[in-house]
Amino acid sequence: MFMIYVAVTATVLVLLMAMLFLAGRTSALTEGEAREPGAEERTREILKKVRQIDVSTRAIVNELFAGEYHSVFKGRGMEFAEVREYQPGDDVRSIDWNVSARTGKPFIKIFDEERELTVMLLVDVSSSGNFGTTGRMKREIAAEISAVLAFSAITNNDKVGLIIFSDKIEKFIPPRKGKKHVLRVIREVLFYKPGESETDLNVPLEYLTRIVKRRSTAFLISDFLARDFEKSLQLAAKKHDLIAMNIIDPREVTLPDVGLIELEDAETGERHTVDTGAAYVRNGFHKGVRQYQTALRAMLRSSGVDYIEVLTDRSYVEPMNRFFKMRVRRKGAHQ
Repeated sequence: MFMIYVAVTATVLVLLMAMLFLAGRTSALTEGEAREPGAEERTREILKKVRQIDVSTRAIVNELFAGEYHSVFKGRGMEFAEVREYQPGDDVRSIDWNVSARTGKPFIKIFDEERELTVMLLVDVSSSGNFGTTGRMKREIAAEISAVLAFSAITNNDKVGLIIFSDKIEKFIPPRKGKKHVLRVIREVLFYKPGESETDLNVPLEYLTRIVKRRSTAFLISDFLARDFEKSLQLAAKKHDLIAMNIIDPREVTLPDVGLIELEDAETGERHTVDTGAAYVRNGFHKGVRQYQTALRAMLRSSGVDYIEVLTDRSYVEPMNRFFKMRVRRKGAHQ
């Protein structure tokens, strides 16, 4: 009998997380973690891993995303510059009614394009991220994606901030510029240890809405094994440009025939036993996953939130590149 770690947030999520193998989780531990290194050794490990991500993502940023990022996000914000008298052909929506009332003539507001953006990374570090059956844990991929986005931002002279969350706000790093700051962001995503914890997506979304005053481009990076967060999502999407990045392992989609398996919720410790030898169990699992993912995408779409799906057995470059190109086309269509 296999021992499996499962994240259960609703009936369908019991199935969704049914293949979080303990073997996969423990094999993903670094040698240093297994031997519980001292502070000095662990510091060297952290710096080495951060440098590896820096090098591995640099080419992606330079060759694929820097130009697209600039086209999509640069200048999305506007700041007030001055008022001037209305001229035929001006957009009536720009009329400053207060000034017009005082002067007796129509005046419009003139805005300059802001040259600086704020990019917020909302990264899920709950226990279900410490899993991967393809050689890397979901949390490691989340760190690489965060690095690509953060380096793209600073290449564009934008600020980057970080919200690390589980079922609470674990850490907040205010938006700043510079490579040193980005390396700190990567380090925190990779090595922050929240302990055994659950996921509550309301927490980071409400925190983002409350704490970040200026409109930002916010990437919510999670496996979305949570429920009842639609209201918080809608409120955050009204204030910020919100993009959902869903990281999925293949074993969270397809249940193999391995006989009786014992399931353990990675976030609550609750246990279940499932017979994967039964075709109806495997088919029900797959159907339940697809229904959940379809419902998730529909909820995000209705809330005005873009969606990127990242599978751990494939490169994240292609879906991210598709997203940027889609944004470029959409921006061109609206101009």
